[in-house]
Amino acid sequence: MPEHGVPNGISQLPTIRPIGVYALSGLAADDNCLFSIDTVRGYLVSVNPHTNNTVILNPHQLEDKEWMDVVGLSLWQDTFWFARDEEVFWCDRTALKPTFFTKLPYPVAGVAVWENTVYISCQKSGYIHLFDRNTGDLLGKFPQPGVGEETLATNEDGLWVCDKTEQTVYCLDRTTGDIQLSALTPYSSPTGIAFYQPDANQEAICYIVYADEEPYIRDNPNAESPYELTFRDRTFIHPLYLQTNQAEHYTLSNGYLVEMSYVEELLPLDAITLNNVEWRIALPASNLRQRIRHVEPIGRPFTIEEQNGQQVAVFRFDQIQPFQGGLIGWKATVEMYSLKYCLTPDDIDGDKPLPTELEGYLVDDDDLAMDTDIIQQAASEGAGTETNVLRKMLRIRNYVYDRLAYGIQPKIDTPDVALERGTGSCGEYVGVLLALARLNGIACRTIGRYKCPPQPEYRHLPLEPDFNHVWLEFYGPGVGWLPMESNVDDVIERGPYPQRFFMGLAWYHMEIGKGIPFTNMTADDKPEEFSLRDLAINHIRFRILDELNPGLE
Repeated sequence: MPEHGVPNGISQLPTIRPIGVYALSGLAADDNCLFSIDTVRGYLVSVNPHTNNTVILNPHQLEDKEWMDVVGLSLWQDTFWFARDEEVFWCDRTALKPTFFTKLPYPVAGVAVWENTVYISCQKSGYIHLFDRNTGDLLGKFPQPGVGEETLATNEDGLWVCDKTEQTVYCLDRTTGDIQLSALTPYSSPTGIAFYQPDANQEAICYIVYADEEPYIRDNPNAESPYELTFRDRTFIHPLYLQTNQAEHYTLSNGYLVEMSYVEELLPLDAITLNNVEWRIALPASNLRQRIRHVEPIGRPFTIEEQNGQQVAVFRFDQIQPFQGGLIGWKATVEMYSLKYCLTPDDIDGDKPLPTELEGYLVDDDDLAMDTDIIQQAASEGAGTETNVLRKMLRIRNYVYDRLAYGIQPKIDTPDVALERGTGSCGEYVGVLLALARLNGIACRTIGRYKCPPQPEYRHLPLEPDFNHVWLEFYGPGVGWLPMESNVDDVIERGPYPQRFFMGLAWYHMEIGKGIPFTNMTADDKPEEFSLRDLAINHIRFRILDELNPGLE
C-alpha cells in the first residue's frame, strides 16, 4: 500500500443496492456473497456483490418474529452472530435457529467473533465487552472509540469498529482496544462492516452498509398541489478504500474527482469607475487530501501568482466602468479525499517551541475580542487545567459546543457578542474557537471556503451549495497543522460530542486560500468604504465526476 503522496486511482467497484430491503444492519461475508439483516422486515438476506441479486434466507421464520429488530450481524466459520435488544444470539447458518448466548444490561449494537473471543458493543455502557465463546464468561472490556452505535467485524489486522454517529471506521488491537487507525466513511449512517475476499489471491475488500432516510419530491395526483416533500428509506452497500500512513498518523479514505466553478458576475449597485484593477481569487489548495488536476479561466483570462505558498488567480482590468457587466472566475478539477488523523496526546511534543513564523496565529488579528472579559473568562474555563495541546483543544471545542447553538445570523458578530447571545453561524463558532485557543497558546487559523453537496451518487449533475463554510486548523508541536470542523459535530445537546471532524475532514470539504484572503481587489482611487459585495455576486457550482481510491496510483 502506498505510503506518501496524493494518489489518483479510480475506483472500479460499484455500489451494491440490494433489492426489496429497507434498513440493513450488520454485515457479514463469505467467499460468495454478503449477508445482512433488514431490521424492518426481519429478513436475513444474502446479496451477490456482482449482480445485486438478493435472497431471503429465512422465508419461513418471519411469523414468529425471531429475526425482527435484529442488529449487528456477523459470521464466524459456520455460525451467524447477532443481537436483539439486550440479548446476543448465534445460530448455525444452515438451520438458522437462534440460540441464546448472553445478555447485557443495555441494548447491544454489534457482535463479532475471533477464534474463542466474542466482542459485543454497547453504546449505553460505553464499552466493547469481551466474552469467552465456549463458556460465555466475561473476559474484560475496553472503551468504545466513538460515541454512537457501533457494529463490529474482525480479521487478521484487528477488531474493526464502525460507528454510526461518528461516520468513522476504527481498527483496534483485539487484545488492548488501542486504536490502530481511524477513517471517515464517504456516506452518513454506516450500520455494518465486513471484509469480502472472493479470490485467495486478491486483497479483501472492506464493505460498509448504510441505512437512513432521504428526502424526495413525491408526485401525488390526489393532492391540490401534486408535489409533496416526503422521506423514503435508503440502504446500500459500498466499498471503503483506505490508505494509511503510520509514520505521519493519518488515513485517507474514499475520495472523489470534483469539478468546481467559482464565478463573479459584475452587477454594480452604484455607478463607480475603477482604474488599474487587480482582482485576486484564491484557487483550491494542494495538500495531503486535495490536489488540483486542471484549472482554467471563466469569462476572462488570468495569471497565477503565489501567496504564502497558495495559488491565486489574478484578473486585470485597465478600467471597470459604471454598471459594467461581465463574468470572471475559474473552473478547477480537484481530487478530494477524506482525511482522518489518529493521534494521542503522547504524540504531541509539548516541549517543542512554536516556530517563529507561526507566532502571528496567536494574536488578535481579526476582531476576535480577545481583550474582553467574557472571552478571557471563557478561555480560562474552556481549557481548565489541561496543558497538552490535543486535550486542551478538544476541551475548548466541547466548552464552545456547550455554550453555543447553531443558527444563521444576518452578519458575523465578534466572539464576545456571539458567546453572550448563545447562538452562532459557522463563522462565529470559528471566531470563538480561535479566540479561546489563541489565548491558551494554541496557534490557529481559519480554513474554508465551500463544501460540495455530499451526494456522490449524483454524478455529472450541477450541484450548488446553499452556503459558504469555514472551519479551522490548529498547530500540534512536532506534528503540524491539524484540521477541526467549527460547528458540525455540535449535534448532541450537552454531549457527548462526536470527534469525527476533530483532526479530520470529509471528502466534500473544498480547501481554498489557506491562510490568505479568499478574494480581494486593488484599484486606483478605490473608495474607502468599497466592498466587492457592492460590485458583483458570486456563482458556485460543483460536479462530481468519479470516485477515487486512495490506494491506487
